[in-house]
Amino acid sequence: MNQDNNNEDSPMFRRLALGTLIISTLLSSACTAPGQTRDDRRQHIDRTEREVLAELYRLQPDLRGDVAAAPGYAVFSNVNVNLLLASASTGYGVAVDNRNRDRTYMKMGELGVGLGLGVKDFRALFVFDSPAVMERFVESGWSFGGHADAAAKAQDKGAAVSREVVVDGMRVYQLTESGIALQATLKGTKFWKDPELNHD
Repeated sequence: MNQDNNNEDSPMFRRLALGTLIISTLLSSACTAPGQTRDDRRQHIDRTEREVLAELYRLQPDLRGDVAAAPGYAVFSNVNVNLLLASASTGYGVAVDNRNRDRTYMKMGELGVGLGLGVKDFRALFVFDSPAVMERFVESGWSFGGHADAAAKAQDKGAAVSREVVVDGMRVYQLTESGIALQATLKGTKFWKDPELNHD
């Protein structure tokens, strides 16, 4: 056995250490919204929020009133995030408190490597049914693991049919290329507050 393989100065050890550092950096950067500065990233997230809401309101006009009447909502996306590793399905978003208009910037990512969204285009709206649900989501984070993808609950609303997923006191609307999804791709995914974007 070559003892150099166990030596911290050996070429193999240095290559392994460098590889570990690169992977860690890539995974970390994949969670970050595009932009050079914190203000850039906040502006990008705010713009994404407006675009996702506009598209959802176009597809389901009743949603506008539901969002306005709710204690709060959150919008998430991984569109335009450079997914540097195939298994790094990550993204970003913002939670908005309708009572005081406070904005909390958040991240989304996998519970484990090889699990998670597995999609390159995730855009979703979370509508919170109570202030307690929103506070728990924002302050403690939320994870959807160990379950199958959430099934849609269709509700008759006059002429329109609401395609919403109801889970843990939240209604989830996920955009796809063909419209609003009939299920939410949430398995193995967690959401948490972005410490960098929430302080000045």
